[in-house]
Amino acid sequence: MTARRASLFLALALPFLESGLPTSFSQEDSTAAVTSADELVFMGYNLKNYLKMKRRIDGDSVENAPKPEREVEGIVTMIAKGKPDAVGLVEIGTMEEVQDLQRRLKAKGLDLPHAEIIRAYDEVRRIALISKFPIVSTDHQTELGYLLGEQRFLFRRGIFDATIQVNPDYQLRVLGVHLKSKREIQDATETTNEALMRRNESHLLRKHTEAIMTAAPETNLIVFGDFNDTRNEIPIKAIQGKYGTAGYLKDIQAADDLGYKWTYCWNYADQYSRFDFLFANKPLVKEIDRDRSFIVSDPVWFTASDHRPVVTTIVAKDR
Repeated sequence: MTARRASLFLALALPFLESGLPTSFSQEDSTAAVTSADELVFMGYNLKNYLKMKRRIDGDSVENAPKPEREVEGIVTMIAKGKPDAVGLVEIGTMEEVQDLQRRLKAKGLDLPHAEIIRAYDEVRRIALISKFPIVSTDHQTELGYLLGEQRFLFRRGIFDATIQVNPDYQLRVLGVHLKSKREIQDATETTNEALMRRNESHLLRKHTEAIMTAAPETNLIVFGDFNDTRNEIPIKAIQGKYGTAGYLKDIQAADDLGYKWTYCWNYADQYSRFDFLFANKPLVKEIDRDRSFIVSDPVWFTASDHRPVVTTIVAKDR
C-alpha cells in the first residue's frame, strides 16, 4: 500500500478504530460442552430489515420502528420449517434483535443458543450467526477497503467469519457477506458505480477465502450471503475462483419443492432472481448431502422477507 493510499484509509478508518468498539458481539453459554452430532443443517437467510428503522405505519412515517410483528412471525415460520442447526443471518440489527429471534425460535422448539454478530462500517444492517453448536473462534474482516478511481470505498458490511464445533472431530468455518445492493449510488460515474463496488467486494472475499485455504487446506468452508448478483455475473465468478482448481468454491444449487431456484423477488418489477448462495470448498463438497439441500417454500415467505432461505445438510465427518 502506498503512503497516499494508507493515509486515505486511516482517515476513513480512524474514527471507527479509536471508538474502542468491538468488531463483533458474541453470546456464549458457559455451561455448554462440546456437542457431538453426525450432521449439521445449515441455512442462509436475508431477513429484510430485522432491525429498528424509519418505517411507514398506518400511513405515518415512524422513526426507529422495529420490524412489524407479522413479518417477524413469518421469519420464525420460515426458519422453523427448515429445521436448521445453524442460521447465517443477513440484514439483522443488533444483538438485541438476534436474541429476540433466538427466543422466538426456542418457543417454536428450535433452540439455537450460540450467537455471533459482526460490527463493520454499516451500523444498521449486519450479518450474524445463530447455532445449536458452540462457536469456537472468529476472524471477522471489518476494515477492508478498495479504490475506485481516486476515491476509497469501504466494504461496509465486512466479511463475517466464525467457526462452529459440530463434534470433537469436526469443525465448520462459516463466512458470510452482504454485497453492495443494486441500488444506484448518487453521483455515479464510470469508475464509481454499484456494479464495480460489488466486483471489488467479491475480490476481497475471494482473497480472504484463498488465504484460509492456503493456510489450512483441510478446512471445511461454507460461504453464505446475499450477493446481489446472479451466477452469470463477474462477482459470482470471482468468488468461486477457477473451476477445477483446489480453491474452487462450488455452488450448492438448491431448489424448492417445485424445482425453482430463485431466492429473491423485486416485487415492483415482478422480477425473481437467485441472489442468495451457499458455496462450499473442495473438502466440504464431499460432505454435502445434495438430496437434503433445498430452498424453503411457504405461503408466508413474502410476508416475512423479499428473500427465501437456502438450506443444506452437511455430514459432519471428514471424508
